[in-house]
Amino acid sequence: MIRRLLLSLLFLVLAGPALADDPESAPAKPDQSWAIHLQSTVVWQGHPSFTSPYRGPNSMDPAARGDETFDLTLYAGLRLGPRTEIWINPEVDQGFGLSNTLGAAAFPSGEAYKVGKSDPYLRLQRLFVRHTIDLGGPAQKIEADQNQLGGSQAADRIVLTAGKFSVGDVFDTNKYAHDPRGDFLNWAIIDTGTFDYAADAWGYSAGASAEWYAGRWTLRGGVFDLSIVPNSTRLDPKFAQFQTIAEIERRFGPEDREGKLKLTGFITRGRMGRFDDAVALAAATSQPADVALVRHYGSRAGLGASLEEPLSDDLGLFVRAGWAQGDKEPYEFSDIDRTVAAGLSFNGKRWGRPDDAFAVGGVVNGISKAHQAYLDAGGLGILVGDGRLPHPGAEAAFETWYSAAATKRVKVSADYQFIDHPAYNRDRGPVSVFGLRLHLQN
Repeated sequence: MIRRLLLSLLFLVLAGPALADDPESAPAKPDQSWAIHLQSTVVWQGHPSFTSPYRGPNSMDPAARGDETFDLTLYAGLRLGPRTEIWINPEVDQGFGLSNTLGAAAFPSGEAYKVGKSDPYLRLQRLFVRHTIDLGGPAQKIEADQNQLGGSQAADRIVLTAGKFSVGDVFDTNKYAHDPRGDFLNWAIIDTGTFDYAADAWGYSAGASAEWYAGRWTLRGGVFDLSIVPNSTRLDPKFAQFQTIAEIERRFGPEDREGKLKLTGFITRGRMGRFDDAVALAAATSQPADVALVRHYGSRAGLGASLEEPLSDDLGLFVRAGWAQGDKEPYEFSDIDRTVAAGLSFNGKRWGRPDDAFAVGGVVNGISKAHQAYLDAGGLGILVGDGRLPHPGAEAAFETWYSAAATKRVKVSADYQFIDHPAYNRDRGPVSVFGLRLHLQN
């Protein structure tokens, strides 16, 4: 009942302003002093039964089932100075991912957190300050948006961000595949699957980043807090476990059809376990392998590349690839050591509906031999763990979706995903996942 009331109120709050004058027709303001935005997203996903001769603690339920998630986010921003702004994002969340967000490394919903609850609950997801230092070059218009005040900035600049926010707000972004509220839903398509970025169970961290824009190049760097133990709800209060990230971006092509190529690397410093050590201990004790029993302070590194390329005014291409060390457990994101993803995104103006969109994409993920041996010895990962893995294989996922604009503020999407060898297991699946998404934004 509470959820239905929240949704009803949300429709009134967000859909109602559509009756007002179009804000684009209002006089332009060079520097917006404050802003408030709202968004809400409801996602339902379900799958029919699939082949499963056995299952483990982290397996996807082979029976037919469906689950839903709901969130409501407030974006409130204030300009503290000519080039300084502060943003706060309280959020109400509710619901569960399929099988409590377990069973596939390429999990089918980026809107499903690792913490599921039947009743709505409130969390502060972001609270950060952003400061821009203009270095010169042509002035660029900044469109007002969520967590972004309208105004202008110099083409060459330094952008400093500090506080609580998501690593994905700054790093590994891609205009065609990065937002589960508006484009793809699959975890390993909206982000590079091997990008094991620092985060709590909701995907947010405390830290700071710096970006240097110079011509067609951008350099980014950041330091972020890790969870107190891998894949947990609390960040390390002492910042003793942390992650450093570096990214270089090169833009190319004409300004009205600019492409981007990014190379992103990370080093995680924290207490994590080696798969070989966990398997050896399991053999000696006749117990399932458990990396939590062999954790020591150490490092894990990874490298990824991302391409976004507008092929025409209404068609875009994205490609991602990544590698991460496969001898140690992933710390925060998903159980992926190798990944390649690609897809196409179409704008609806091609068929006379400019606010609609359609896309297709796919990803293939892999894990190391040591990682396979760990799962076969009964080990559990962040998202996967069938109790054994006698016949490992690459996990592949295909996704396609269509987003229809009911109004400028309300979009409804239909989504289909096909996951082969879920959790790298040739004995289980494949799984067909059907989804519906309602997204409202103001």
